[in-house]
Amino acid sequence: MAGTVDDAIARYLDHLTVERGSATNTVASYRRDLLRYNTFLAGRGVTTMSEVTEDDVRAFLVALRRGDPERGVPGLADSSVARTLVAARGFHKFCAAEGLTATDVAHSVRPPKPPRRLPKSLPIDDVLAILDAAGAVDGPRGLRDRALVELLYSCGARISEVTSLDLDDLDLEHRAVVLRGKGGKERIVPVGGPAIEAVDAYLVRGRPALVKKSTPALFLNIRGGRLSRQSAWQVLVDAAERAGVDKEVSPHTLRHSFATHLLDGGADVRVVQELLGHSSVTTTQVYTLVTVNTMREVYATSHPRAR
Repeated sequence: MAGTVDDAIARYLDHLTVERGSATNTVASYRRDLLRYNTFLAGRGVTTMSEVTEDDVRAFLVALRRGDPERGVPGLADSSVARTLVAARGFHKFCAAEGLTATDVAHSVRPPKPPRRLPKSLPIDDVLAILDAAGAVDGPRGLRDRALVELLYSCGARISEVTSLDLDDLDLEHRAVVLRGKGGKERIVPVGGPAIEAVDAYLVRGRPALVKKSTPALFLNIRGGRLSRQSAWQVLVDAAERAGVDKEVSPHTLRHSFATHLLDGGADVRVVQELLGHSSVTTTQVYTLVTVNTMREVYATSHPRAR
């Protein structure tokens, strides 16, 4: 049953990748967090799984929050502490289930509950300005950028979902697209008219000028390869800057805006859940708090007897 911590972590990461089908970014995040954990354990002289105790896990939690004052290393924010400890807890749960350890020593160690932050969304006018600015670049790149940003907002998609799209994932006739979310889970999402027009223009006049060799990728970079997540992110940031939107804008900002605007328009929260690809409606319900807050602000400033 005893084995090294290194070997156990490698088995767990393989389990996440092969058996659970976790997204590449998720596995990379777990790998970083568990490397930190392994380094901490090694510093305490713990190198085998049979040596790890609940006290070690609790000491790791304290170390994450405190940092290393002597070296000027600050402690992590509660949200980062929680994420790192979740990785360690998942690892120990796996080890106990697989018989690598006799018990789950992390079972009773709870991560700090981060404060609930409301998603930031943009007013519709700002979104429209960004969409227009995305297509302001002349030539194939402008057509690509407009289609990319239109799809992000029209579908409420994650940036990785849009950059991983292939030509066959689009159904322009029925105005729909197949998105692959976390864990490879697929969902079919409707696409609005302006986004369909932008994608069609890109496919007819933009993509043929960018493609260098046969590739199924929908969005291409200037070398003819698949557009990277980082480059697509920069497309949006540049468009927001050209549009004069001084708020922080990211692909997730458009996703938040998509959800908030749907709910403001009367959409059912469970429909929005399906469109966003959330596994639980609880995740989606945070957006209802945004709309409630907006209603309160409007009421407070508009109703003659509000105060």
